[in-house]
Amino acid sequence: MTGLDDYRERARRWLVANASPGDENESEIERAKRFQHALFSAGYAGITWPPEYGGQGLSTDELVAFNEAAADFELPVIPLSIGMGMAGPTILELGTHAQKSRYIPALLRGDEVWCQMFSEPDAGSDVAGLRTKAVRTDAGWLLDGRKVWTSNAQWADFGVILARTDSNAPKHRGITMFIVDMREPGVTVRPLVVATGEAPFNEVVLDGVLVAQDAVLGEVNRGWEAAVAMLRHERVSIGTRVQKRANALGFDNLAELARRRGVTGDVTVRRRLAEAYVRESAVLAYGRVLQAEGKAGIEVGPRGSVAKLAGAELRLWQASVAQEILGPDVALGDPEFDAVALGMVAAPGVATAGGTNEIQRNIIAERILGLPKDGGIADRNTPFNRIRTSRRAGHEAEG
Repeated sequence: MTGLDDYRERARRWLVANASPGDENESEIERAKRFQHALFSAGYAGITWPPEYGGQGLSTDELVAFNEAAADFELPVIPLSIGMGMAGPTILELGTHAQKSRYIPALLRGDEVWCQMFSEPDAGSDVAGLRTKAVRTDAGWLLDGRKVWTSNAQWADFGVILARTDSNAPKHRGITMFIVDMREPGVTVRPLVVATGEAPFNEVVLDGVLVAQDAVLGEVNRGWEAAVAMLRHERVSIGTRVQKRANALGFDNLAELARRRGVTGDVTVRRRLAEAYVRESAVLAYGRVLQAEGKAGIEVGPRGSVAKLAGAELRLWQASVAQEILGPDVALGDPEFDAVALGMVAAPGVATAGGTNEIQRNIIAERILGLPKDGGIADRNTPFNRIRTSRRAGHEAEG
């Protein structure tokens, strides 16, 4: 047995002993914090994060090994996912030593919950169109504005927010990223109910909220660059967050659903299940590649959008397979299929969270494939333009 095999097996044994649902009277956030604290105490929190800030300082190999062991469990990680997948990595990348020392250990212990406040009523996918303002004063910065679709704000102790700090600057300039204490006077959180009947998102209103001068994350008026960094972490986090069995629409659950329905002998169903396995495995493999490259210091860049898009498309496709297996019975309210039905209803939301699929395709087209932003032929020397120019020259020569 290799060292990684041993690490994976020890993680699996620990998860068997610690990943149980726990007290049925325990709230979702209480369970998440308890579990995260247990992870930290056992040495499984922040596996690749720097030891000086509470991490384990291990390699991506150990992270992948732990994730492989954890894929068979339904872990209570959602309330802390913004902090672990977005805020924490961004603070590690852009924060000061004081910010890292203050926030990262508490995050890893499960003591504090984070949210991200980018989207606004008139600035969803167009993040740079935000209207929330931050005005510098002698005491700090005064924030006024409104954010929407904010996950986990109902639990959050802190939030990362974008606000305009220079109204005279071009659209993508004059924006600054701040860390906001969500318990400060002037912060109001209102739940937003979605099609599942749940309220995973919130509207956050900021009315004269004062934050300190050292609450700036990154540089003043350079918030767009900070936002791009955080969105990169977000897309990698979302795109690599695939749990094989815990996901109600994952391959193992789809196969079990087909067995219970007695349709595993159907050639079409078997073909769809085979494709489900291949697609899920491909998304998992790509996520591991990005995680390994990120740990090695290789810039993931717009390829994070590939992971996010692939994950969202996978969830939508899994929902369609579940629909084929269940047929109209999924709408009859049978409690046996509640988890699957909920997953199907929630699937379209995955194509919106973290930037719509259309936005991801634009990023991939422009920044990876080099396609022009509009329907014309751009002046830049890209593979797309070279092909277009070559074909046009060939047609003219034939004429």
